Order: sequence, then structure tokens, then C-alpha cells
Amino acid sequence: MATQTGTFQTPQASRYIQQLCKHFAHKVEVSYDDTKGQAALPPGPAKMVAEVDRLRVETAAEGAKGLETARYIIDSHLKTFAFREGFEAMEWAEPGGL
Repeated sequence: MATQTGTFQTPQASRYIQQLCKHFAHKVEVSYDDTKGQAALPPGPAKMVAEVDRLRVETAAEGAKGLETARYIIDSHLKTFAFREGFEAMEWAEPGGL
């Protein structure tokens, strides 16, 4: 399975983990608390970590197309939730490691 890690500089990381996980829980299995979360996204699992000044998300999927889909899922939802911060997309890098 391939992995990628996305980073979003924000002091609201904990809030976004909770919003993402509550939203995803309507369709997939999730677990979360104030500082970390996991969601069983269709392309593969996503692990989220809230740090003081950033949100990190590690996605895993089979192949490039799966990773592209996972990135889209995370970015499109954060674009909705973090619109006040002018969010456009996470900075994605390979490999992960949360």
C-alpha cells in the first residue's frame, strides 16, 4: 500500500479532526479524540494528528489513483470546514509515518 502525508498549518487542527471524523462517521468507521483520529476511507485508511500549529493526515491506498482519491476526499472536506482560513489544499508529501 502506498502512503502520503498532508500538512495544513493551522491552530485549529483539533477542531478539524473532530469535524472530519464526525462527518466521515456517517459513511465509514472512525475513531477520534482531541488530538488524533482514524477514518476507514474507501481508498484506504486515513490517520490524523493535531499538533499545536498544524494538522497532519496520512493516507494509504493501493496505487496512485487511490492516493489521488484519498487526497481529494480530505482536501475537499477541509476546503468546506476551513474556508475562514482560506484553505485550498494540504501540502502532500511521500511517504507517511504518523
